[in-house]
Amino acid sequence: MINTAIDSLDTLRLHIREFALARAWERYHTPKNLVMALSVEASELLEPFQWLTAEQSLQLNAEQHEAVRQEIADVLIYLTRLADILEIDLLEAAADKLVINARKYPVDQAYGNALKSSVNLPKQNSSDD
Repeated sequence: MINTAIDSLDTLRLHIREFALARAWERYHTPKNLVMALSVEASELLEPFQWLTAEQSLQLNAEQHEAVRQEIADVLIYLTRLADILEIDLLEAAADKLVINARKYPVDQAYGNALKSSVNLPKQNSSDD
């Protein structure tokens, strides 16, 4: 089906749409079903990392790397299809979310820690106090 390069999210979205249409899968590709499938695929992404140490997870062998690659592709495909069905521009949504996250996690408070949100981040003492 896909012998051409996919060089953008729009091209990927169109290829996925055509793939589903060719198989008459539109009736199955509801937001509910796609979110469920996305969740399953995201969970399957855990398997290659199960029981690895943090260091080992950075040094996957070829077989592990390919397994992760395939699962990431599945996640991307389902996410892209969901966004297509809901008419969400993935790049715009991601850009908007980065702005929100920059406000939630200001560098001076979030640098070097993994606390959940700016509510829990330590407040920096101002030299003006």
